[in-house]
Order: sequence, then structure tokens, then C-alpha cells
Amino acid sequence: MHSVLRRDLRAALAAGDRTTVAALRSAIAAIDNAQAPSLDGTASSGPAGPGGVGVGSTEVDRLELDDDELRSVLRAERDESLSAAAQFDALGRPDDAAAMRSRADVVERYLA
Repeated sequence: MHSVLRRDLRAALAAGDRTTVAALRSAIAAIDNAQAPSLDGTASSGPAGPGGVGVGSTEVDRLELDDDELRSVLRAERDESLSAAAQFDALGRPDDAAAMRSRADVVERYLA
């Protein structure tokens, strides 16, 4: 799914679709954050090993998310956009609210 999002981001960039670009960038960033390893410092996959120094000593494998976990991240992104839309509505900013709902609609396509 991650590769599909990146492919669709490239297509949206080429098409100049700002709403889709914004939604996909946000979704990809959320997935990247979810795949980040913990900061407990217990794992290092670099050639120098744990606590080592040298080239690659700070490299750490990213976490692998299964499809359910990816969908959970995307649902959270969709829900966050809808929440922001409601807040913009409450502030009397219907254009911003509509933009956030459009972002949520883009993310929703990947949940089907």
C-alpha cells in the first residue's frame, strides 16, 4: 500500500492536484512515523552493531506494518482531517472545512 500511495503522489504532483498531494503527503508521513523504531536504543542494524561507531552505526531497520496496521494509520489520518473540518466549521471557515473534508475523501479511497 505504501508504494501505491507514493505512486499516486507522483501522479497527483504531475496533475497539479493540490488536495490529493496534501492528503497523500500527510498519509505517507503518518505511515513513515508509524514505521519508526522506538527510541529505547536497543536495536541497531549497522555494521558496527549496537553501540558501535562508524559508517552505518546509526542505521536502524524500520518497523514493518501489516495491512491492518496501515489501514489503522490511514483511518487515523482520515479522522484527523474530519475533526479539523469540524473545527473549521465551528470557526466559520467553510472553505478550509471543505478542503479538509476533501483530504479525508482522498484518504478514504485507500480504506476501501
